[in-house]
Formats: sequence, C-alpha cells, structure tokens
Amino acid sequence: MRRADRLFQITQYLRGRRLTTARQLAQWLSVSERTVYRDIRDLSLSGVPVDGEAGVGYRIKPGFDLPPLMFNADEIDALVIGMRMVQAWGGPQLGASAASALAKVVLALPKEKRDFVEATPLFAPAFGDDRGQGDRLEAIRQAIGSRNKLLLHYCDAQQRVTRRVVWPLALAFFGGTWVLAAWCETREDFRSFRLDRVQQLDQEGHYPDRNGRRLPDFVRAMRRQSGKQQQARDSG
Repeated sequence: MRRADRLFQITQYLRGRRLTTARQLAQWLSVSERTVYRDIRDLSLSGVPVDGEAGVGYRIKPGFDLPPLMFNADEIDALVIGMRMVQAWGGPQLGASAASALAKVVLALPKEKRDFVEATPLFAPAFGDDRGQGDRLEAIRQAIGSRNKLLLHYCDAQQRVTRRVVWPLALAFFGGTWVLAAWCETREDFRSFRLDRVQQLDQEGHYPDRNGRRLPDFVRAMRRQSGKQQQARDSG
C-alpha cells in the first residue's frame, strides 16, 4: 500500500470510530505500531485534527470531513459478500436490513460500478436454514440492545437440558454457528451458548450495567482462560 493511501485509510478509520488504538490500526493496515505513530504525527502536522495519545487511542475531532471517494472493485466485493452473509445467517430482521443497505449502496454507485455488484461471484447460501434459529437470533439481538435478561432452556454437548438466566452481552458468528456471550446468573460466571442448542428462550426483565459483568470483562476473562489453557498445553 502506498503511504498516501495508508494515511487516507487511517483518516477514514479515525473518522468512523470513537477511539482507535495504534495497535488496532497496525493490525488493519499490516504495518508496525511505530509506523502508525509516525503517520499519526504527520497527519497532525498536515492539519488533520487528530486527538489522543499513544497507549490510549486516537480520534478525529467532529466536523472534519473529506470529499467522498468511490469504492474500488475489491471494496465492492467486500461489501457484497458481507451483506449476503448477513442476509443468509443474520436472522429475518438483519437480513432484510442488509438487503436494504445493499440496495442503497448500489443506488449510490455510478452505472459502470453497479455492474461490479451484479458480477460479484461471491455468495453465502444458507444451507439447511433454520428459521427458528433466525427468530432466536433476533430475540437475543433485541435483548442485548435493551439489556433484558433471558431464561434459556439449553441443551449441552452431553444432551443435558438446563435452565439458565443470563445477561446477554454479544453475539458472534463462527462458520455457521452463532454463539451468545453472556453473564450466567445460574453459574455466577461468564458463559458462551450456541444458539442451535437453545431450545427455548424467554424475557426475564432488565439487568443493570454492572462493573465486572460487561462485554469487555467477558473478553478479558476469555483471554485469561485461553492463556491458562495455552500454558497447560506448553507444560504438558
């Protein structure tokens, strides 16, 4: 990637997020953090209003804008396959929203670029589509947004069915399987639940935004667990 293109990409990332760390930018751009720090400094010197500091993160002050640029062929491919994956695996509401968003993207493109969308040979068929899972996905997504507890009737890998009251925090998609990240009141700890093993779910009222039970806490707990497992494998 040319340096000018990289500087533009950094500017776009910083415009679209509240706070972005140098590590995140380095991973997205496949460069070192030192390179990112140098680029941030040069952007600031050139007049781009970058706020933040090393080790904390960066953002661009509100009001700064760049003239819109058109998508290239690779970016169009990325948008189309992303939208098609959401249509296939994102549940009824997200699927409809993805189709609507893709239609708006197509309308914003010039005629010669619209042909790229039609010709994109990337598809995401929903083989064996489970409508019930799509409905569960939508119910959980709504519960995450409104911070509502869920009562799950959950079947584990040993075919044992348990009832769990959980605080839904996030949904993750792993190659055909949706997984719910949650705080489990029943186990008093973080747990992950496969949606295809959820037999029934019901709303159970509101849960508080409590320190130690938020999504960042879940991520830290999973990293600690992964680190311990890696140490056990190394020592074994």
